[in-house]
Amino acid sequence: MKMQWILISALVFALITAVFAVVNVEPVQVNFVFVTTSTPLILVILTSTLLGGLIVGLFGMVRQYKLQRKVKQLEKQLHETLHPSTVSSTVSNLEQNEPSV
Repeated sequence: MKMQWILISALVFALITAVFAVVNVEPVQVNFVFVTTSTPLILVILTSTLLGGLIVGLFGMVRQYKLQRKVKQLEKQLHETLHPSTVSSTVSNLEQNEPSV
């Protein structure tokens, strides 16, 4: 249900942004620190919205990746805590199978 509300909110925001952009089509001066250019306001609005969405999406993906790594780490730690005999027997089996130098 939460995902549906997020999707509906995103679609409403996209519709409002599109209507706002279409209404504002006159050219404006855009200063890019070293260069000044005249660009239709619709392109400035749509480009800004797109870049903002991409940046938010990137931060969300990085956060999700970090959370997944943390969950895997905690699951491994929980497994080692609940089953210490399995972990120690696996380590001892590995030590026995290693050739002596």
